[in-house]
Amino acid sequence: MTATVEVADTLDELLTPEWLTAALGLRFPGVRVRSVTPGPVVERVCTNARFTIEAEDGLPPGLPAELCAKGFFAESFRPYRVAGEPETRFYRDVAASVDIRTLRSVYADVEPATGHGVVITEDVVAQGATFLDGSSTYSVDLAAESIAELAKLHIATWMEDSYATQSWLDSRLERQLLARGAREIATNFGGPIGAGVPSEVRDVERLVECCRRLAAETHDVRPWCIVHGDPHIANVFLDRHGHPGLCDWQLVQRGPWYLDLGYHVAAALDVEDRRAAERDLVQEYLDRLAAAGINAPSWDDAWNGIRRGIVHGFFLWSITLKVDPPITTRLLERLGTAAADHDALSTV
Repeated sequence: MTATVEVADTLDELLTPEWLTAALGLRFPGVRVRSVTPGPVVERVCTNARFTIEAEDGLPPGLPAELCAKGFFAESFRPYRVAGEPETRFYRDVAASVDIRTLRSVYADVEPATGHGVVITEDVVAQGATFLDGSSTYSVDLAAESIAELAKLHIATWMEDSYATQSWLDSRLERQLLARGAREIATNFGGPIGAGVPSEVRDVERLVECCRRLAAETHDVRPWCIVHGDPHIANVFLDRHGHPGLCDWQLVQRGPWYLDLGYHVAAALDVEDRRAAERDLVQEYLDRLAAAGINAPSWDDAWNGIRRGIVHGFFLWSITLKVDPPITTRLLERLGTAAADHDALSTV
């Protein structure tokens, strides 16, 4: 979508008939928004605002009345607006071409000067969907479905030339290491949040060094694809039919497939379920690659990759300080136990 409308700078501006008429008209020419009814607003780092619209001559096909906007609208988070660009560009430039179950956007664009991205999607909650969190129950069957969605993304973008040089898809691992590391991990490991992390992987410097190696080896890795980058359970929703979809694409990037798969399996499933099912889930994923004509990795290479994906997720949650502590605790226990089960800190 070519931008011809200035990206909304504030939520108040976005929730006006005038701005929405112009913005939604990029994809739905001729729509004229008559009224906007604000709904619930959730303020974290990003602002998520649900709202309902009415149009003068009725809504065109494909444009629902119930919508949700996401952007860095809070004054205190304006300096971090550029962090929203990758997710916005995913919805604008990639999502429609990969046939993955995610939130369907009706507007997505980036302000070039600031990198501020704004996305407007269908409000799936109004359609009966449920967003999950770290305390949600997730079955092996659901994990198989969400892995199938990740496989669709990976297959559709596997070594795809059109994404090879786009800077917004550059690897995030090195930047994550620059932003946070040993201090945050020590805080978590040294307190109740990290109580469930097994002793054999409770080594701050060792985990940081593993991530440095992982960042170095994946910087120019081949084969690559577009990966979600942060596919834990709280970035999953269940649609009204109970099927999983992926959301929160802020860490989308080029990278090896295993960053998603190892992380997702270890973070989504309870420990015993993961232990019982992970080999079958990995094999199902590899079979999907092969069925799509991709030269899937050998089992040994794949299993080494899974270890790396687990380390990736373990590191991300070890440096997390601003999520509800019980959720961080649960995910650190799952990912830390998976790292210990796979002896991942010794093999990455």
